[in-house]
Amino acid sequence: MNAVKAYAAQSAEKPLGPFQIDRREPGSTDVEIKILYCGVCHSDIHTARNEWQGSMYPVVPGHEIVGKVTRVGDSVSKFKVGDTVGVGCFVDSCGHCNNCKNHKEQYCENGHTQTYNSYSQDKKTITYGGYSSHIVVTEGFVLHVSDKLPLEKVAPLLCAGITTYSPLKRWNVKAGDKVAVLGLGGLGHMAVKIAASMGAEVTVLSRSKSKAKDATELGATNFELTTDPENMKRLANSFDFIIDTVSALHDYNDYLSLLGTDGVMVLLGVPPEPSTVQAFSLIGNRRSVVGSLVGGIKETQEMLDYCAEHGITSDVEMINIDQVNEAYERTLAGDVHYRFVIDMASLV
Repeated sequence: MNAVKAYAAQSAEKPLGPFQIDRREPGSTDVEIKILYCGVCHSDIHTARNEWQGSMYPVVPGHEIVGKVTRVGDSVSKFKVGDTVGVGCFVDSCGHCNNCKNHKEQYCENGHTQTYNSYSQDKKTITYGGYSSHIVVTEGFVLHVSDKLPLEKVAPLLCAGITTYSPLKRWNVKAGDKVAVLGLGGLGHMAVKIAASMGAEVTVLSRSKSKAKDATELGATNFELTTDPENMKRLANSFDFIIDTVSALHDYNDYLSLLGTDGVMVLLGVPPEPSTVQAFSLIGNRRSVVGSLVGGIKETQEMLDYCAEHGITSDVEMINIDQVNEAYERTLAGDVHYRFVIDMASLV
């Protein structure tokens, strides 16, 4: 085992602080990675503060990881020392269930292993994430990262990027489709960029008029205030797809009315309480409400390659590791455009 430096939450009530964790020696199929950058995801906050329950302390968050390969196992064939690589939201799965065999490891029927606060496939070892100097991951869950793009801006693609890319691909969004993005935050700004790159006509739906300028700069064709009842009436039956990134409680029925016939609303945000969907909100125009959870490894690699080809990255604000607690508060206040990324060189 190797002792490495990290930042951890020791309890739901305490701020994150310096910690030391043990990483396993690379096995025959393992890749050891020196972490250069790690994005700050809202999931990190939920887990550090036990807001989803089930946090296993100490928690070392972080699942938007970009770094350099420092060692590889004898049987590793896809990577070599010095390669630029990424690690996303999970680091292993059973490998033999129907979903794993079909490159949908995120839906592993026997439980995939998340990058942090999760049990490894031995069902005993707890995982620690990217707020650390190094990580060791089995080869099949490591991703190639192009050096064409600024690596710090690539890190959030490992979560925010694939979370939005996957449903856009799954429902075959294409040129001419009318896509509404509900909420312009870490997920929303990536949804706008990716949908626009696919040729869709993108409209940002927001409660905040101050987001209008950003929406246009990110690639949206239109911006609409959802607090204006007349706007909402005018937009009825307008969209083919709605990408709902909002994690605050909101009425799904209000937005379902904006979908045309056979329209689809994809839920990416996770409100704290259940929401009621009226049957007539779906029946009238044969509308659908669906959910989506990141993507499998094959699709995540596809997304990284697509973003490299199209010059798509996340808009980020760089921080040092000792600023992470402040970054959590600013994230909760919506005071980030649009993703914090930790420069892991600051972990000393």
